[in-house]
Amino acid sequence: MKTVRLVAPVLFLLAFTFPASQALEKQPASDYHARRIALGNALHGGVAILFAAEEPVLDFDPYRQDSDFYYLTGWNEPGAALLIIGPTSEPERPGQAAHARDYKEILFLPTRNLRTEAYTGAKMDAATPDVTRATGVDNVEPMANLASDLNKLVADDRRVAFNVWMQPGVKAAESLLGYTAATLGSSMPASHDVTTLTMPLREVKDAGEIDLLKKVSTASIAAQREMMRSVKPGVTERTIAGKMTAVWYEHGCERPSYAPIVGTGINSTTLHYSANSATIAEGDVVVVDAACEYSMYASDITRTVPANGHFTARQREIYNVVLGAQKAAIDAFVAGKSKINDFYHRDPDSLDVAAYNYINTHSKDLHSQPLGKYWLHGLGHMVGIDVHDPAQYPAVLKPGMVFTIEPGVYIPEEKLGVRIECDFLVLPDGKLLDLDADLPHTAEEVEAAMHK
Repeated sequence: MKTVRLVAPVLFLLAFTFPASQALEKQPASDYHARRIALGNALHGGVAILFAAEEPVLDFDPYRQDSDFYYLTGWNEPGAALLIIGPTSEPERPGQAAHARDYKEILFLPTRNLRTEAYTGAKMDAATPDVTRATGVDNVEPMANLASDLNKLVADDRRVAFNVWMQPGVKAAESLLGYTAATLGSSMPASHDVTTLTMPLREVKDAGEIDLLKKVSTASIAAQREMMRSVKPGVTERTIAGKMTAVWYEHGCERPSYAPIVGTGINSTTLHYSANSATIAEGDVVVVDAACEYSMYASDITRTVPANGHFTARQREIYNVVLGAQKAAIDAFVAGKSKINDFYHRDPDSLDVAAYNYINTHSKDLHSQPLGKYWLHGLGHMVGIDVHDPAQYPAVLKPGMVFTIEPGVYIPEEKLGVRIECDFLVLPDGKLLDLDADLPHTAEEVEAAMHK
């Protein structure tokens, strides 16, 4: 009885606490609704079913919502599903009635587990008072209704079975299709990949997304400045990563947007080095590719700094080549024409070509060979809810898109790697806005920041 008296008041209080789904800075409900409408119109009478991310197994692994699910709902609790029914006005045919349908959206919430909520915090279900206002979705139903709702849709119009869109590789989606096939006494065809429809929607950011991307850039810039003040011979790479993480949390960010890369010496030439286990030595350069997420939106920034606060002549030479390549790409930019991430440098409209040509015609290695072969990756990628937001590359860059420009040169023979990465927004007038403009760019600015 003691346990009952202790837990019951806790559960009562949890039921009236502000739900965890509201902890992030969300956009107005109308923004998410507009995205769902856009997806519904792209279905051409079909249906889209998306599932929330599952809860992590380990306590130290924090929950992160599925990116597409969050983009469409702003909902940050596990166990949910979203059904979007695309509008259609099918013409009547001989022997077949018309199947006109209006747009409809339903958020399905799982059955609550009050015992678990004593540990995780209160959740909502379809019976929660004012749940439609809280979720911002027109209709909210118990998760138990999902299979029967899909069954009714397909039973009423069997063509729907050939126009179902889901996330690939999600076990719940596969189970739902299998169960629906069993209830209908037939086999369901394979579903279509809904991410091919959400990708073009997510490429162009709305005003609310741009505001969040600016905020996450501010937090990431602050951490990069802390890095510049902290890098010194004798300091470990992990110490630098830890100091940056503290700054992100101080700015209200929920997590790093990717595993922080702090690579000193030879580690600076490994593109995705993330062990962060070495100690910074005199004469090293340190590549620091580290940024954070704020309310699910990511930043991606890299700076290269000298361990002792002063670049050697050779380090400065390579640094200036990389910075010059970034500037060459910026100068070549034309909205609606320029492309990004043309890895093989085959498209004359790609910014990769402009950057590569600069690198390959400025400076040489120790054997008097051009530096082009030491650039090992594409010039950039889209940024948004994911640090690598989805896109079909090479991607044409249009107003509202946010992307990185990150040339690099990595020469293992010299233990010298340099990467400079900034996030850019294409403005309505076609100009580029550097979201990381407040962070040092030139070698001289980096050195000055390290001595403040």
